[in-house]
Amino acid sequence: MNNRLFSPRSLSLLLAALAGLITLVACGGFPASTEEVAATEAPATEAPSDSPTAVINPAATPTSEFVIPVTGGGDEPTPALLEFRRLTLEYPPVIKAGSGSDVIILTLDVDAQGNITATAQVEGNVTEGQTIEIPNLYATHNVTAESYYEVAGLEVSPPGSMYRPLKQGERVTFIWSVRAQDVGTYGGTIWLFLNFENRETGEKDRKEISAQIFDIKVVDLFGFSTNFVKTSGVVGSVLGSVVGFPFFKDIVKYLFERLTKGKKKSGKSKKKT
Repeated sequence: MNNRLFSPRSLSLLLAALAGLITLVACGGFPASTEEVAATEAPATEAPSDSPTAVINPAATPTSEFVIPVTGGGDEPTPALLEFRRLTLEYPPVIKAGSGSDVIILTLDVDAQGNITATAQVEGNVTEGQTIEIPNLYATHNVTAESYYEVAGLEVSPPGSMYRPLKQGERVTFIWSVRAQDVGTYGGTIWLFLNFENRETGEKDRKEISAQIFDIKVVDLFGFSTNFVKTSGVVGSVLGSVVGFPFFKDIVKYLFERLTKGKKKSGKSKKKT
């Protein structure tokens, strides 16, 4: 009698187990242990401290100071350096109504040593000067000076704002011509602003630098003031009324005849003596 290695039942069980093993391997292998799963999933729940996405930079806070880019050292911007300039205003204290135009001059000059003396460019004009400090942002910004003359009752040319590019170490000058038609005293203000434009970001800023208030007195062609002209007008009106009186001519003629007769009588009496 021959011994069989495997009975038909054992062979069937062996084939079934082999098929199950092949299916398990094809579906991803044996399941990982609990410790391995925990070790694998732990990093996903907590980001590492040196991850670049874990750092959130705070929003920048605006500052009222002008700043310039840092050339070395720390990461924070440094306050802008200051440039000292001399602001000089020249204007006529008195102008004549109806005559040619007079000029007003505003000059913004470099005054690093503080030794600039304001002198009038036009004879008879008054000059007023002051030292101002402006931020030195020429390396990073386009700087433009803006000025206009605000006054009522005078003819000003050019009207509105004038603009001049402001460069380091260079003078800036604004000139207005003014005329008047009526006598009186006119108060006005000359405004000066600086406009800054960042060359990299295009950000713009406008700063008020100065507001200078002054008066201009307007007289007539003969140099008379408003009060004198008004008084003269009143006196002229009175004289005109008297001269235009209906009996004024007869009264003057009567007085003249009386005076001439009195002189003749006095002359005859002298000859008789």
